[in-house]
Amino acid sequence: MSIQGFFELQFEPVKDAFAELFSDPQQRGGGLCIQVGGQTVLDIWAGVADKDGLEAWHTDTLVNLFSCTKTFTAVAVLQLVAEGKLQLDAPVGNYWPEFACAGKQSISVRQLLCHQAGLPGLRTLLPPEALYDWACMTAALAAEQPWWVPGTGHGYAPITYGWLLGELLRRLDGCGPGESVVARTVLPLGLDFHIGLADSEFPRVAHVSRIKGDMGDAAAQRLFTCMFAEPSSISTRAFTNPPSIMTSTNKAEWRRMQQPAANGHGNARSLAGFYAGLLSGRLLDAQLMAELRREHSCGPDKTLLTDTRFGLGCMLDQPTVANATFGLGPQAFGHPGAGGSIGFADPERDVAFGFVTNSLGPYVLMDPRAQKLARVLGQCL
Repeated sequence: MSIQGFFELQFEPVKDAFAELFSDPQQRGGGLCIQVGGQTVLDIWAGVADKDGLEAWHTDTLVNLFSCTKTFTAVAVLQLVAEGKLQLDAPVGNYWPEFACAGKQSISVRQLLCHQAGLPGLRTLLPPEALYDWACMTAALAAEQPWWVPGTGHGYAPITYGWLLGELLRRLDGCGPGESVVARTVLPLGLDFHIGLADSEFPRVAHVSRIKGDMGDAAAQRLFTCMFAEPSSISTRAFTNPPSIMTSTNKAEWRRMQQPAANGHGNARSLAGFYAGLLSGRLLDAQLMAELRREHSCGPDKTLLTDTRFGLGCMLDQPTVANATFGLGPQAFGHPGAGGSIGFADPERDVAFGFVTNSLGPYVLMDPRAQKLARVLGQCL
């Protein structure tokens, strides 16, 4: 496999580990970018981007990064806090009056950010087209009753996170939620990252497909078993209502919409650049960075059925949990996206890391491909 891009010789073992991924014929395309101390030390890519395996992955190829998008959105919300337009512990209903009903009157902005609000999914089944109707989805969430008493536990909100926090951004910034996040986090750092992709960018987007035959780890199998056997469970509703959530990745409507939990499109360079921007203090002051990284939720996740640990809009490292460590230091924070893409930072080593792929694995939290690359990186530092 021909590896494109550049790397400093110190990090050649990371390049070799990346190349090794492509010994699996199901690994189609991807990229890896690493910054240390704000300097790019490795920026490589390889493989194919299109469905038929004819189009090479290029330096500017974009791919759907799924939940890697969430931390960008959380940072935009925290910037509103810094500006005094939003208070972390104020009721969401202060900013979104329709939300303050059905047991949600005391849910705080902070609880939305750390998955404690009890709104990971919707009970009433919606039609597939509802996915693309912002007003429909936010109205449904405003009417929904929490699945548990807010603040008494946590459950990951795979896609409702985008409507819940995106509606706050929309109301306070007066523009589309994707436009708000991009203006606040992407443009200041000059990143190639999009939430609401222009049609003119479609030719750059990699086609995403699932790896076949890999059943994943015990956590993945537990979640898939639940979703198959219990159609009205929290987990099933969170991932399959509307039913189009799981099948829309390569559709034009999905790329165009502004869903700031799940449909950011970018590359490894944009993920590493975002986390380098956080580490350097360009996006948040020290106090809000500390809040972002402080443990807010830890333990059994009511949605993912495995132990998760969250700050505000980011996952925190669980060094002793095999499927929940980024693979570097215990202070690492960031966010994986469905199927394997990941962005994170290790503040102890001043490392910002971005890995992207269009070959989706079945893992629930951290993908073993990214973990291995991070571990090899650790040996090089």
